[in-house]
Amino acid sequence: MKKLEDYVRSIPDFPEEGIIFRDITSVLQDADGLHLAIDSMQDLLKDVDFDVIVGAESRGFVFGAPIAYNMHKPFVLIRKKGKLPCETVSQKYDLEYGSAEIEMHKDSIKPGQKVVLVDDLIATGGTIEAAAELVESLGGVVVKIIFLMELAGLKGRERLKKYNVDSVIRYEGK
Repeated sequence: MKKLEDYVRSIPDFPEEGIIFRDITSVLQDADGLHLAIDSMQDLLKDVDFDVIVGAESRGFVFGAPIAYNMHKPFVLIRKKGKLPCETVSQKYDLEYGSAEIEMHKDSIKPGQKVVLVDDLIATGGTIEAAAELVESLGGVVVKIIFLMELAGLKGRERLKKYNVDSVIRYEGK
């Protein structure tokens, strides 16, 4: 039986020399790989008491929605600024070169709701930290953050040290 790591395609020197890009499209394109990814991420939640799953655009949707469906929980989208039609709250955050802004519907999280955040990859942790701050601004409580993959060398877990963070696959480098 293949391990999940066997489905991840590693591309050397992308997007620049010295970087190994961990590509999830090879996981998604294989029915067994996709099934194993969803099941493995869902297993990280087996003992977690929560009310709602929140996914960060866009790959957080890919993994978060099926987990929410399987666990019979609501699913909330966090999108790039300007993509949601109703009243929103937003959060700016810094990128390596510049800044970005994400938002979610103002009525998507109720005060006191226990929230799980889902994304495909933790690198520096900036996007998911902003997502957690958005949830908290609406009164939600982030009880767990899960990822398919973690690039430990970029120290995103340290940035998220006040949260319960877990990943299925951990790569030591960047």
